[in-house]
Amino acid sequence: MTLLVDSHCHLNFPDLAVRMPEILANMADAGVGHAMCISVTLEKFPEVLALAEQHANLYATVGVHPDYEAGAPDPDNPADEVPTAEPDVETLVRLGRHAKVLAVGETGLDYYRLSGDLEWQRDRFRTHIRAAKQLKKPLVIHTRAAADDTLRLLREEGAEEVGGIFHCFTESWDVARQGLDMGFHLSFSGIVTFKSAVVLKEVAAKAPLDRILVETDAPYLAPVPYRGKTNEPAFVKYVAAEIAELRGLSPDAVADATTANFFRLFPSAQP
Repeated sequence: MTLLVDSHCHLNFPDLAVRMPEILANMADAGVGHAMCISVTLEKFPEVLALAEQHANLYATVGVHPDYEAGAPDPDNPADEVPTAEPDVETLVRLGRHAKVLAVGETGLDYYRLSGDLEWQRDRFRTHIRAAKQLKKPLVIHTRAAADDTLRLLREEGAEEVGGIFHCFTESWDVARQGLDMGFHLSFSGIVTFKSAVVLKEVAAKAPLDRILVETDAPYLAPVPYRGKTNEPAFVKYVAAEIAELRGLSPDAVADATTANFFRLFPSAQP
């Protein structure tokens, strides 16, 4: 059976962390051989790294999500009153040297959930790009309602030196083309299975097969037929199946391609 890779999930989040043995068993049953656990704050990075250290088929990233403003509590867990720390290049480089840390991020810009003066987001994004270049490790990019600035900062900071992933890609073909031209990969989530995602389906059908990945963004964005439920890495097979149908390929062909793409982008993760 061809193994899939979930290129973006949050297994340290409470809904999944309490079910870890079940989550891993479900992955194995679904043919999902590997998953990359994504950091969203420095405070929770040790949890992400611990998962990667404890399980050979899990990997980590290091970064601070653009929705997490420094000094504010976790927006996804308001009861957790630990404020978010602002990262600097030195800290990201130090943490990112760990062999199981494959990438820098999740980083980028989000003008949808936050408003006002967001220069701090742009400064933070530059910090992550500079750290990735020092580490010579790829970036994991989050962009929402901010494509123009995201692409501009990537160019200004020379991010094509390291490349990476536009995770949970939901933008137009024009944005996709510009990201691809800079050497980035596009990762598709459960959103591509939604009937309303017409433009995204077109991008998934058109993007070069050797530059696409699949992900869950678990515990969020569960694909059809689990839409509205808690997502988990096992469900990435439905994302791959949708892309296969859009492209007129077999699910195994998409699994082969996206898995090969992941390990080519992250050669140190080769099993």
